[in-house]
Amino acid sequence: MTDTLNIREFADNDLDEVLEVFRAALGENPLLRRTPELFAWKHLTNPFGRSIILVAEEAGRIAGVRAFMRWELDTRDGIRLRCVRAVDTATHPGFLRRGIFKRLTMEALDVAAGDGVDLVFNTPNPKSGAGYMKMGWSEVGPIGIMVRPRPGILWGSGDADALPDPDDFVRRNMPAAPVQIPDRHPIGLRTPRTPEYLAWRFVNHPTARYSMVESGGTVAYLRPNHRGPRRELVVSDVLGPAPRAAIRASAAACKADYLAAWFSSGSPERSAATRARIIPVPKVSALTLVCRPLRELPVDPAELPSWDFALGDLELL
Repeated sequence: MTDTLNIREFADNDLDEVLEVFRAALGENPLLRRTPELFAWKHLTNPFGRSIILVAEEAGRIAGVRAFMRWELDTRDGIRLRCVRAVDTATHPGFLRRGIFKRLTMEALDVAAGDGVDLVFNTPNPKSGAGYMKMGWSEVGPIGIMVRPRPGILWGSGDADALPDPDDFVRRNMPAAPVQIPDRHPIGLRTPRTPEYLAWRFVNHPTARYSMVESGGTVAYLRPNHRGPRRELVVSDVLGPAPRAAIRASAAACKADYLAAWFSSGSPERSAATRARIIPVPKVSALTLVCRPLRELPVDPAELPSWDFALGDLELL
């Protein structure tokens, strides 16, 4: 059969149809509305740059979408890597089993390599993860979860279908605001936490409503979330010289069923979380990190110790 699919770059006037493809292929819920505002935040106004977005089209109809979201990572030696995150891909149900996911992804890789991108990384679900492995990705490792439960966690108290209200999760809730706090030195591949990045990531998100606590000149960004019947307060990131003070303040402010976090081993935030009795849950992982270098790099990104991250770096966006 003749292949009539055309792969081309996304154009702004494709947006409505692209969102319909996402809804048809992936669905949506009260916590994830596939809105023009969310798409623009993620792919068009990202401080790291406009995403690489390709569409597969047949007879004027969009059959599939592939987006690589721009990102940057600093090494411990001060080298800044240009990266992309493979965050959004969808094939319309009417065009399945035609290899659209692979074709779009491979062509997007060519575009990224030609644009000087150093590294692709993402956290795929188990179904798509196998496809990435076949296309040359490497598994970095599982991203676990650290928790500090409160009494009554076995019963739960949340509505999984409701948009979380921060006032129900955080005592004396303070909405996230811009800050001017220098970041610490990386111990591995680390997102540069510039004021522009922090404002975009935690203040201007069109859906998630982040809170913040301050202590000792240090800020913790908190995200309320429903996980089944339980209310979860996620410590998405911590920035400043006193992470233990900010994490302890987060625990004191928590009204949810448990506080959740994850920080890289060897980081001051990991040590602070452990001292605040936020401990790893054995044999439980929240995400799996994978990567694909596009050139020779000064570090091995396929090794988990090469990374320096918090959950805010890897939360599905």
